[in-house]
Amino acid sequence: MSLRDRLREDRHADARDHLYERFGIIENPFPASNQTNDNPHYPIAADRQAEDIIYSFLGSERSQVVVIEGTQGVGKTNFLNHCEAEIQDARQELEGYYVIRYLADPEASFEGTTRRLFEELGTDHLHEIARKLRKDHSSIGKARSHDMRAALRALTRNDDEDVVQLMMQWLLGHRLLKRHRLSLNVNFRLDTVESKTAALRDLVQVSGAAGVLKGIFLLLDELEKQGGVLGPRAVVRYLSAVRAIVDALPRRLFLMIAITPDALERYSYALPALRSRLENRVVLSPLTDVDEAVKLAQFYVEHSRRSVRRPEEGGMEPIVRRKDIETTYWQLDQATRSGDNGVRQREFLHALHRHAEDVIHKP
Repeated sequence: MSLRDRLREDRHADARDHLYERFGIIENPFPASNQTNDNPHYPIAADRQAEDIIYSFLGSERSQVVVIEGTQGVGKTNFLNHCEAEIQDARQELEGYYVIRYLADPEASFEGTTRRLFEELGTDHLHEIARKLRKDHSSIGKARSHDMRAALRALTRNDDEDVVQLMMQWLLGHRLLKRHRLSLNVNFRLDTVESKTAALRDLVQVSGAAGVLKGIFLLLDELEKQGGVLGPRAVVRYLSAVRAIVDALPRRLFLMIAITPDALERYSYALPALRSRLENRVVLSPLTDVDEAVKLAQFYVEHSRRSVRRPEEGGMEPIVRRKDIETTYWQLDQATRSGDNGVRQREFLHALHRHAEDVIHKP
């Protein structure tokens, strides 16, 4: 039967009803290996470790660098998603914190990350700084750069939208035109990673002193990709920029980096000076116990059941039986070629996804 014929018969809707009546779900509860976002987070011991570090930062505002270390497929992206959601939820009780998630493909330099930081702070932040500085302009002295001090003074005198947009363009490294020089009294374009990092440092310091900014949460995922697309010298430049922003902001920066152990070792060797900044680690491990694997599978099924409108009315037959879950785990444990001491969660859940697909589409 062609796809067109299947759609004509509206079997998709019938299949959802059948799944609900039999299993209490309306779709496959297990994510395929290419589905790395929007997956539920299974609670693990590392959650509390990360929460304690975040809580410490919120209490002291002293900068923190946290490394989420784990091989491919053990749930680093899922863990970052969870941490981001927890921080966003906590922000309802806090003011002055920004959460910035950077998941783009690796760029040739750290400039993309600094640009994202300025963009996320945004023009509303610049308006708020101007309002605060008009009441007390002493915080401007926290900026080291003459151009930054001049731009902030100009912004304090006039923060209409045109001037704010000009300042944002300057921060983002746009070409310096006559109107930028006249409106902001700046002389130099921010056209290097170093100049952008210095400008970010100044803006954060002034914002903090003025009471506008308490902290920035910056979450970087899949940092190991840098080594795959960049040459050795470019990698060192990128890592040097990471080190520079950490050193430039001893307060108000929470940096969480997800990376594989191999890449972490390579990067530490490539730039030994960065190693001491990466000692605060949260280690994620593969599955090493069949009972834990069963609990993970059951968690995904129960989450899928809770997501339907009336979970109590759906069927309760298991879409994947316990013995099949255990068999899947042991087969992967024996066949693994990754060198891990255990089964990677992504591979395990993908195998269950395929098993559930067979059940769903069984005639």
